[in-house]
Amino acid sequence: MNGAQEAAATAAAERAALRAGVTVRELHELDEMHEACRVLDRIWRPDPGKPLITPELLRVFAHSGSYVVGIDQGGRMAGFCLGFLASAGLHSHIAGVDGSVRGRNAGFAVKQHQRAWALERSITTITWTFDPLISRNAYFNLAKLGAEPSEYLADFYGAMRDEVNAGTETDRLLVRWELTGEPAVASAAGRPRAVTVDGTGTRTVVALDAGPDGRPVVGRQDGDTVLVRIPAEAEELRRTDPSLAREWRYALREVLGGLMAEGHTVTGFTRDGWYVIDRRQESQP
Repeated sequence: MNGAQEAAATAAAERAALRAGVTVRELHELDEMHEACRVLDRIWRPDPGKPLITPELLRVFAHSGSYVVGIDQGGRMAGFCLGFLASAGLHSHIAGVDGSVRGRNAGFAVKQHQRAWALERSITTITWTFDPLISRNAYFNLAKLGAEPSEYLADFYGAMRDEVNAGTETDRLLVRWELTGEPAVASAAGRPRAVTVDGTGTRTVVALDAGPDGRPVVGRQDGDTVLVRIPAEAEELRRTDPSLAREWRYALREVLGGLMAEGHTVTGFTRDGWYVIDRRQESQP
């Protein structure tokens, strides 16, 4: 691995943590694992007696060389991230911060730390999944970090019983983050991947949009560039209108999932809520 790349990634991670006002550190001791599990419980609020993960398993992950970190703010652990070695490199399984640091770019600081950690170990690819119906996560992952979608996974985890995921099918978008690629390097320097679309062009079509009543409307897919809309506040929609939220879930699965299954490439996500698909390219494995 290029020593200059590692040094630049470490410096970027330190800058991101400083700007967010957090400290990202590896965890090793059993009492740290217990605290990490309490953080996860605060964020996801699982059923009592059914934790997302146990302290003992976290200890094993850490001892065997996986990525197990806490995010500290003001002397307390306010977030956690777990990644483990996988065929692609590192798979980032779970990450979250509680309300005390949300909205302060702590998630960006964690990802920059994770990138530097991986490059130090000659790992050049990180994968993870996220709910493709959540607009802020799509923008963070595809635009701010420059990760690239590789697979649409329908109801990947099955039914989950925590308060965040309860009552919804767990569709996920699997993304790959090529750590030495230009989008990741630009992300580390604070330059998100911008994607702009001329919606009036004859070769740009809208495959999924919101109708006047807020319901999903399936359109055309025969352009060179295909746009797929998602609602701005899907999490709020789950609480206020679960039936409509399910309509959006199935429509997105049909349209975005269908386009990706055909091998078409998602080239980005716009700040105003559109996935951009290029039908002239095929997705890379």
